[in-house]
Amino acid sequence: MEHLWAPWRMAYILGDETKDGGCIFCACPSDPQRHRERLVLAVTEHALVMLNKFPYNNGHLMVAPRRHVADPADLPDDEHRALGELLRRATRVVRSVLRPEGMNVGMNLGRAAGAGIDAHCHWHVVPRWNGDTNFMPVVGDVKVVAEYLTASYDRLLPSFGPET
Repeated sequence: MEHLWAPWRMAYILGDETKDGGCIFCACPSDPQRHRERLVLAVTEHALVMLNKFPYNNGHLMVAPRRHVADPADLPDDEHRALGELLRRATRVVRSVLRPEGMNVGMNLGRAAGAGIDAHCHWHVVPRWNGDTNFMPVVGDVKVVAEYLTASYDRLLPSFGPET
């Protein structure tokens, strides 16, 4: 039997990403010097975009409000609109830079719905290409991500422009 090693997944499995007691979305915009390390692509007054550290596909983004809420219905109207605008911008950037043949865009509200971080709502933008689902996940229970996170970051960052 052949083994495929993905040791970076252990942090996700064990929940190490939030063991410091903080929220990854709330911590992200606090230190611009750490944006690359934290995979933050854009920060606006009310929302942010970052790459998913545990992606389904290369270029898997998350778009979150800066306000720590579990449900977008709890956002004031202006913050909800800003989140929607940044989501629209993120899909445009992914479409133009990565050129996927399709995208999954969605939000999981609550643990029962599949939210890994249920206390801070966030949209997922997952680029998809014909053939990106093949025998590996079905037979091998393995997902092949075709690009390093930092390579995806470097490709996407210039299209998000300066942060505000």
